[in-house]
Amino acid sequence: MSAEALSPISTYFRVCDGVRVRYADNRADSDITVLLLAPWPETLWAFRRIWSCLSAVGRVVAIDMPGFGHSDGRSELIAPDASGAFLARLIDEWALGSPHIVGPDVGTAAALFLAARTPERVTSLTIGGGAVRFPIEVGGALKDIIEAPSLDVVRGLNARANIGQTVEAVAGSDSEPEVHEDYVSAYDLGRFAESARFVRDYPKQNQVLRGLLPTIATPTQILAGRNDDLVPWSNNQYLHDLLPSSEIHPLDAGHFAWEQAPEAYGGLIAEWISGGYRHVGAS
Repeated sequence: MSAEALSPISTYFRVCDGVRVRYADNRADSDITVLLLAPWPETLWAFRRIWSCLSAVGRVVAIDMPGFGHSDGRSELIAPDASGAFLARLIDEWALGSPHIVGPDVGTAAALFLAARTPERVTSLTIGGGAVRFPIEVGGALKDIIEAPSLDVVRGLNARANIGQTVEAVAGSDSEPEVHEDYVSAYDLGRFAESARFVRDYPKQNQVLRGLLPTIATPTQILAGRNDDLVPWSNNQYLHDLLPSSEIHPLDAGHFAWEQAPEAYGGLIAEWISGGYRHVGAS
């Protein structure tokens, strides 16, 4: 049985800027559009537990960003600023208007660059769990990948085994084998090392982002697990301190808050995009 048979999400492929992008779209006829950016090393299936909740509010589109999940990639696109620019093109090409962006993990930096450089393409942001602090503050395997002397070291890792272990707690190989395999297969055959270019750019790009954060007037909701050992809570507090129009919610979860606390995570987003974002003004 396929993963799609076990989830409300159906996936498709569509080309944007010459890149084949895997996406899902509930195709709702609504004035509200939400664009979900899949976290790493998961895929858009990471949103399966909040999909129905968000679909009750409006049109929901989820993507695997270039180089992540099952989307194709080009090396020059696998960086926070380049991903933000790509998202601007995708929003235009796919006629998404000015969507609410939900970008946990790697989606956080991409969404922030998008909002900083093309604010007219974004209605609001929901971000968090991304290692965007400058100076950088990360832990565990993420720290090892960022500090590895070269990509060759990352290429030497057993990606299938490492990713399988990382996602086991949120998509078990026995309890959800199809979803587990979707995650693991997304980064097999060298794709994990290539996708790691994104986080290895954090130390340099976070410095650029530091100067942009106070200029982002887009209403921003920061959601993340308070017990994240990969991306410490300080990263989320840093955003709240620097973004002029933000609110922050620590959740009772680890790094994968969207899977570990889906009721709280999805509920807060649904309330936000239903109008809550209008009440977060510049201070």
